[in-house]
Amino acid sequence: MNTLRQAVHDYLNLRRSLGFKLKEPGRALLDFAAFMERHNAPYISQALALAWAQQPADVQPATWARRLGVVRDFTRYRSAADRRTQIPAPGLLPFQPKRAHPYLYSDDEVRRLLHAALEMQYRYERGALRPRAFYCLFGLLSVSGMRLSEALNLELRDVDLAEGVLTIRGAKFGKDRLLPLHASTCKVLADYIVRRDRHWAGRDVSPYLFVSSGGRRLDQADVRRTFYALSREIGLRGTSDSHGPRLHDMRHLFATRTLVRWYQSGQDPERRLPILSAYLGHAHVADTQWYLSASPELMRESMRRLERYWENRS
Repeated sequence: MNTLRQAVHDYLNLRRSLGFKLKEPGRALLDFAAFMERHNAPYISQALALAWAQQPADVQPATWARRLGVVRDFTRYRSAADRRTQIPAPGLLPFQPKRAHPYLYSDDEVRRLLHAALEMQYRYERGALRPRAFYCLFGLLSVSGMRLSEALNLELRDVDLAEGVLTIRGAKFGKDRLLPLHASTCKVLADYIVRRDRHWAGRDVSPYLFVSSGGRRLDQADVRRTFYALSREIGLRGTSDSHGPRLHDMRHLFATRTLVRWYQSGQDPERRLPILSAYLGHAHVADTQWYLSASPELMRESMRRLERYWENRS
């Protein structure tokens, strides 16, 4: 293993020990190391970093910018050991990623989605739990603000219905956190677990809360495909639409509704943002603060408060 490839492994091990998963960046950096080996390059130059980042030629500029960003982070680390290393200039391949415009589900749309999940057809008896699993999963996402990956990683041991608490393990940056649940949510989860235990009685099944018809953890790709199909069925997406409401928008829905309730009850959302940030598992409060400006309902509540403020001063 040459020095640069070893440096890549050392860098990835260091970052991962700090809680960063670096799946895609890890693969990209190993590919970059192979690229450098093919060019017999003794050190990283800006020209070589740029040449690697602009591969393949038929992708969006955003992909090039992300690839160069991965190398730029690594070169900052590498320059401490090899001063010949050139850190790519910030202005190269400029691209500002745009956050997807969130879709604000109505209560009726959420109810129709859950009803469609319960009505899903299955061909074999082993799939009899599938409708209930998706009903419970989509419902949990809508009332908890969890990431899809966090919900799919839940194991039975993480569900404490007596205390009404979920334990989220190994989320972003390797952090664990506790999520309190409403009594109505606990009731639905308890019913699902009884059905799950009955369905899998006497058969091998993984310890995950949400399992596939084969007894393994539900796959994210399968969940998304099912969500898209149900979305088209209830009219959230057109039959040929490639874009539309996302499961991640359930998280946005939870956050904005929490902020609206704080406004309506006379509390200060800005002061309480760290609470919501910790609940959602955000690394920075600024990540949560974005929700303050992304909802028309929130903007209306903010304007009402501002108007009352000026009325009291006049």
